[in-house]
Order: sequence, then structure tokens, then C-alpha cells
Amino acid sequence: MPTIRRRSSGKWQVLIRIAGLKPLSRTFLNRADAKKWAHQTEAQIDQGDLAAGSNVLRRTSLASLIERYRDTVTTKKKSRSKETALINALLRHPLTRLSLSALTPQHFADFRDLRARTAKASTINHDLSILNQVYRLARSEWSIPVMNPLTGLKRPKADKPRDRRLMAGELDQLLKAADECRNKMVRPIIEFAIETAMRRSEIISIKWENLNPTNLTLRIPVTKTDTPRTIPLSKKALSILVQQRNETEQTFPTTINAFDMAWKRLVERSGLENLHFHDLRHEAVSRFFEMGLTMPEVALISGHRDPRMLFRYTHLRPEDVAAKLR
Repeated sequence: MPTIRRRSSGKWQVLIRIAGLKPLSRTFLNRADAKKWAHQTEAQIDQGDLAAGSNVLRRTSLASLIERYRDTVTTKKKSRSKETALINALLRHPLTRLSLSALTPQHFADFRDLRARTAKASTINHDLSILNQVYRLARSEWSIPVMNPLTGLKRPKADKPRDRRLMAGELDQLLKAADECRNKMVRPIIEFAIETAMRRSEIISIKWENLNPTNLTLRIPVTKTDTPRTIPLSKKALSILVQQRNETEQTFPTTINAFDMAWKRLVERSGLENLHFHDLRHEAVSRFFEMGLTMPEVALISGHRDPRMLFRYTHLRPEDVAAKLR
């Protein structure tokens, strides 16, 4: 039977002694998680796989599992470049060099607290999600009899959602600075983002074959959510596209990397503070609601499938609502 006791620190320790094996011990922040781990471990012992896998756990480092995840799972994601960079940074942490048998929930709690000194909550939660996924796959698909030490680990509170909108005159200021860019795609991409609420990657991937000028619609075959959508276009949005008519199949012939570098210089040159390109999506969605479009209509354009997420992208100005009330 497992022994569960409360330490002087207030944490709960589980100790399981097995004949012929090194005692198993884990520390948890609360008794419920301690009992859950104890029951799961007992079940493993009953199934006879714990003793057989103990050597595997001692020989396997966390880093080897993370690398396997990076090379077999991350490479299939659209966000693989960004996630690969995050994983490579994670692999530099001393925590990953420990064996699976040595790691405890306390190690990950310390990792979380240390990261909180320099990283945002969203970044820490992404790291913890990757680690959680690694442990899940290790047991369910990679035949490694390891218990997940992140079960029950408290996550940092999510960062406050951005609510940055363009103030009066800021769009003109931004476009004026965009006229000075060597990359001539910057201004039309900004204007198109305001008209459509499309993401940067979606705009840059538009091809002429996706456009239906007769019906004033644009098909977006590749999206962040893997759900293609067709959106209606305003006359201004169609005009922006028509003005880009060129001999290439790409409507806005540039790359994400080239645009990102141009955008960074543009914001600095414009003098606007705390402005991200993604804020233009917030701006566009808010404008759609201010035009009187319904939530289903806005969701059709923006591609949001969860009304709660769509609401997070909506930042109505109190003074505009006040004007309507008058």
C-alpha cells in the first residue's frame, strides 16, 4: 500500500515500496493529486509493467522524448518553425537532461516558477503543453511506461488579451509611413487586412485563382484552423486586389519573413507605440460589429468558430456606443 504523508512544507509525499526495486516517491501540491498518482502507480504494479519498465525510465532522458516529439509531431504542424524554435530553447534547460525516473512534479513546478521571471504566461503554458503532450504520447504511443508528473500542475494565469485598436489618425499615420517602404506590398496588405480581418499568413498566401470578382468573394483554402472558408469582399477590398494584378500566381508577391522585417521597421518609423500586425485583425472585427453586422456574419468573415474567441477580438469604443444611444 502507498504511504501518503504531509511534509512540513505543506506538500504531500507518496512513498511506494516494492520488493526488489528502488522505492518510488513523488511529491505533490495537494492530497488529491497524490492519491491519484498512487492509484495509477498501483495499477501499473498490478499489471506487471512497472518493474519491467523501470530500467527504461532510468535510461531515457526527457530530452530524448522532446526531440522525438519535435522530429515526428512538430514537423507536421503549420506552426512548425515557431514551435521548433521554442522546443530547441526548451531543450537547453537542465531539466530536460534528467532521466524519466528522476523527474518529479516538483521539478516542473520549479521550472514553471523559474520561467515566470523572464517569460510571459502564454509562453510558459505553451512549454507545459508540449511537455504534457510528450508524456501522453510516450505512454500511449511510444510504449514507455511513464506516469505524467505534470498531472494537476497549476498553470500560470493567461496574459490579458490585447485590446489595441487604431486611434483617430493612426491608420493614416501608418499608411504614410508604409509609402516609404521598399517592399511595395506592405501598404496594400495593411489596407486589405483592415477590410477583411484576415491573418498575415492568409493574405500573403492568396492566389488569383482564389478570387471570384463576379460574386465578390475570396476563398481561403489554407487557414490557421485547417478549415477553408470563403469570405465576402467589400468593394474597397476588391479594388485593392485588382490594383495588385500581376503575372505571378501570388496576389501579394512577398514572403512572410520579408513582410515581418518591413513591418518592424515601419512601426518604428511611424512612431506608433505597441502596435502588432495582428491588432489590425482586432480592428477589422470591431469595425464589422460597428457597421451592424451580426455575430454569425462576422464569424463567416473572420473564421472564428467559438463565439467566445470572437468576443475577445471585439473591442467596441464606448464613445461610439454612446453616440448610438443618443
